[in-house]
Order: sequence, then C-alpha cells, then structure tokens
Amino acid sequence: MRTRLSVAVTVAMVVAGVVFVGRAPVHAGEQFAYDYKVLDPIRHGSLTIFPVAASKSHGTGEFLTLDEGLRTGEVVVTEYGSVSGLLRRRGTAVIRHDNAEVNRLVLVNNSKRPLLLLAGEIVTGGKQDRVIGMDRIVPPESDPVDLSVFCVEPGRWVATSDRFGASGTYVPGTGEGIGGGVMNGTLMAQPSVRAKAMGDKDQNQVWAEVRKQQSSMAVEVLPSAPAASTEIRSTSSYARVMENKDVKEKVDEVAKPIEKNYQSLIKQLRDRKAVGVVVAVNGRIIWSDVFASTELLEKYWPKLVRSYASEAVVTRAKAEEASLTQAEKFLADMEGRKETIESEPGVYRHTEVYGDGFKVFALTSLLPKTGFDVHVAKMSE
Repeated sequence: MRTRLSVAVTVAMVVAGVVFVGRAPVHAGEQFAYDYKVLDPIRHGSLTIFPVAASKSHGTGEFLTLDEGLRTGEVVVTEYGSVSGLLRRRGTAVIRHDNAEVNRLVLVNNSKRPLLLLAGEIVTGGKQDRVIGMDRIVPPESDPVDLSVFCVEPGRWVATSDRFGASGTYVPGTGEGIGGGVMNGTLMAQPSVRAKAMGDKDQNQVWAEVRKQQSSMAVEVLPSAPAASTEIRSTSSYARVMENKDVKEKVDEVAKPIEKNYQSLIKQLRDRKAVGVVVAVNGRIIWSDVFASTELLEKYWPKLVRSYASEAVVTRAKAEEASLTQAEKFLADMEGRKETIESEPGVYRHTEVYGDGFKVFALTSLLPKTGFDVHVAKMSE
C-alpha cells in the first residue's frame, strides 16, 4: 500500500525561537511515501486492533523516551519560569522559575541521546498535570526547551512538587517487549483527549473532554463500585481517575486480552516489521499510531493499548464490526486540503495534514543519519 501526504502547504520554521509562516508550493515528495500492510484484526469486546507491518524498518535505538528519561533523572520537566532563570552550568541545566503558566512547561534533556516526546503523554506534578500537545524531538544535552502543553487537571493551581514525573500507573506484563510491564511510566491520554490537544489545540476543549471522560468513567464503575464512582467525580485529575483501582480493573478487562494476543502475535511478526496499529472502537475506526520501527512500538505499546481500551470502556455507540478493508482505506488516505509544517532545522520536522474527516500528524527526524518519519498518527473527526 502506498500512501503520501500531498496538499496545500503552510510552513512554519522555528529558528532561534522565532516562527516564520509562509506559503510554499506542493510537491509530492517521497519523504511522505509509506508501504504498509494491514493485518488481520485482534478483537475483544468493543475494541479492535489491526496490526500494521511495514516494508522497511529504521534504526531508532538512539532515541530516548520520556519514560526512560524521567526514570533515570536525565530529563527534567518543571513549570515555566522567566527566561533569565534558565541557565546551563558545567553541562547541566539549572532551572529557576517563579511565573508558572497553564500551557507552558520547561524541559531539559541532560542525556547524551535525543529525546522523543509524543503528543498525549501526561506528566504529573507541578501546579497542574499536563498533556504534551505535539510530537517533537529534543536534542541531546539541550538548553531548556519551552514546551507547549495542555492542562488535564482543571481546578488545581497549587504545586505538589517542583518537578514533574510519571504517574503511579502499573501496566501488567512480562516486563519485556510488547505486553511488558511498566512501573511509574507516563500515562497516554485516550484518543478523545489526545484529539483535543493535538487537533483542536484548545485548552477549554481539553478540559471539557477530560470532564466528559471523567463523568463517563464514573458511570461505568458505579454499579460495582459506588464509592469509587463518587471518588472519580470528586477529583479534577485525569491521571488520578485513570489510576483508580476500579477504573484500572475496567480498563484491564479490555486491555489485557488484546495485550496478550498482540504479545503472542508480535513474535510472529517481527520478521514482517510490525510497526503500528489501526484502532476501531464499537465498529468505528478512530485512530492509528505507526512508528519507524518495531522497537519503538514495543516501548510505547503498554500505555497505548490502555489508552485505546480506556476509550472503548466509555464509548457506547455500537456499529458493525470494522473490517480489514476499512482499516486499509483509513491508513491509505493521507492526502488533505491543507498542510502545516513546523521545523527545528537539523532536529525535527512536524507535519500536520487536514483532510476530509481526518487529521494526520507526522514527526520526521532531521538528526544526522536519519531523515525518516519517527511517528505518524492519524485521527478521525
């Protein structure tokens, strides 16, 4: 299957902190060409996962994930402060902050590896929990980076800690590969919340979606756990809702069988370069996440499958089962009416495509010896 992004383009180049926006002609570049094969689905309840194999896999071993960086302490995330307080001394960044803002955080990558950030990853702490709004790459040993984020904890503006960390979620598994356990990893917001941050880029819509999903989850657990339902309604934290014991049990009912089946399947698919998934909930295809390698998919799979399962738990509308043909068509159509590009020269390019009923987000690495798409996400609207 051959897909390409080819549309009217708006280009935003980020140079020394300044954004330049202009129009550029469209050329159907091979950098947006993919050869994917959608495989037979794995189904459990209302959730359907279509594995995606690629004709080519890229070397991604040098990339550091946010979970890895937070766990080792090499990545520091803190509230946004004044520019004069952002210092790097003797190779390690020192951050002083006093003017926190809802939609801004500061991140420092002290690692010698480039850091990969995915939109939808949630960091907890500071004055409010935040969700990352856009995929990006942060260079090794970076100066402090101003992150665009969205709050997923409406109501709190009191610091619980100076720095942000991972949630306390435990994802069951073997501890290795797809299906492996992750302790204290960051949460991945479910697709409906990711969509508001990535696509709409509107804080009020993110808050509205968080409240909606919080209310829906409270309804789901009410029959078996009335006390938990009350607790869910009383908290403002999306992360705390998803970490609730009864909520996790509900999500596990959907996620565990999918995770187990996929773990078994991935062993058979390694040679076929399985790199992503197309996701359907209650018969409707809603999302796809595709990576540059099986290795990256393995790293993100535990929290991705739980984000998909969380969506399935609170989505009630029922349709016919999504078919393999529908999944193939969804992944094949990447062309749209408009395209915007934000680029940090020599580091990454982020491309956003607006199509009829969908949006596509492609993160391309521009680091030496790369030049490939690290992550491509597509959402239906």
